[in-house]
Amino acid sequence: MNNEPILLKPAFKDYIWGGTKLRTEYGKECDYDRIAESWELSAHKDGQSIVASGKYSGKTLSEYIDICGRDILGTRGMAFEFFPILIKFIDAKNNLSVQVHPSDDYALKNEGEYGKTEVWYVLSAEDGAALYYGFNREITKDEYRQRIADNTITDILNRVEAKPGDVFFIKPGTVHAIGAGLMICEIQQNSNTTYRVYDYDRRGADGKPRELHIDKAIDVSVLTPSDSADSSGSTVSYGGYTSRMIAKCKYFTTERIEVNGEADLSIDKDSFRSVIVTDGSAVLEAGDTKLDIKKGDSIFIPSFDGNIKISGNCGILLSYV
Repeated sequence: MNNEPILLKPAFKDYIWGGTKLRTEYGKECDYDRIAESWELSAHKDGQSIVASGKYSGKTLSEYIDICGRDILGTRGMAFEFFPILIKFIDAKNNLSVQVHPSDDYALKNEGEYGKTEVWYVLSAEDGAALYYGFNREITKDEYRQRIADNTITDILNRVEAKPGDVFFIKPGTVHAIGAGLMICEIQQNSNTTYRVYDYDRRGADGKPRELHIDKAIDVSVLTPSDSADSSGSTVSYGGYTSRMIAKCKYFTTERIEVNGEADLSIDKDSFRSVIVTDGSAVLEAGDTKLDIKKGDSIFIPSFDGNIKISGNCGILLSYV
């Protein structure tokens, strides 16, 4: 039985809106001047996490799964054709584009991969930092297209100021954008399909306007105001730790756990576990393995019947399927 937890190193993206906080505050090391995203748990072809501990160190996450066998994903994990989730840190020094993601049906037909349901957990927010989430009133496709053309699309989007600990659940078809000054952990389906609606007339590294995907975006966008974005539950205390459900859907479940002493968490063969350390430090024990973990670390734990113990003072996001 493989119950050894492993540390992962992320893949990095240097999109034009990124900053430096992932290096200065989260200890990420890469050659890019700016780090927009770090893909902390990824088996996606556009950027794979790398095993950074144990005997499989240096292997990609996909190679590790192939070697160990898909049963490490658990019964629910194996039910997905592709590795089910992707988790990333996002450092928005500047505004991200206004964008939308398709459903599974549309994406599989048109892009050959899953659509994207995602949840944002806000890690930090500068004063006044905000995001866009859905429309503030019902619109028509004609108005949608015209608003994009005349650069007034943000006038009809729902603007929400964000603070640390806020949760935003983004369903496929919800037009959205992360604003400048936000640091976010995003848990999502394993997909990189994004339809860019509006990009503030920015130029890419080649000096040309960044590509928009207006026809596809209009095809998949929900043109009515969205439901409440907050998918989280109440906080429950368990002695040495607290737990709050962040999101629970058919693609993933994520809990926010604050450890102040010791957390003894039961796991099973239904699913692997992902642990993302958002603050503090601790020791994680699973099976016969102990790992020192700290802010910014990503840990993958194969599925097995048993317990994991986290001792110390830290905040984590625990995700599974």
